[in-house]
Amino acid sequence: SKISVFRCFYFRGGAELLFDGVKKHRVTLPCQPEPWDIRNLLKWIKQNLLKERPELFMQGESVRPGILVLINDADWELMGELDYKLQDQDNVLFISTLHGG
Repeated sequence: SKISVFRCFYFRGGAELLFDGVKKHRVTLPCQPEPWDIRNLLKWIKQNLLKERPELFMQGESVRPGILVLINDADWELMGELDYKLQDQDNVLFISTLHGG
């Protein structure tokens, strides 16, 4: 039997403003037959954590350009991006590099 997975997600650089100003979210992801990957995680974040203006965070099924994603302090581009399978104790950090004028 699969158990649900406890995770921490961090939003910085202005990205937290889309999440009611909360920079750190402690969540328990629901059980599912397949391991959680970033693609499924982003869908879950959009449905459960994102409070406003999803177009500023998501583009299609990925984050929009200008949002840096770090997995355990490494750029997600080195980890397989959307296909990266979340591991126990992973920290996922979303940093907006976009600054409105």
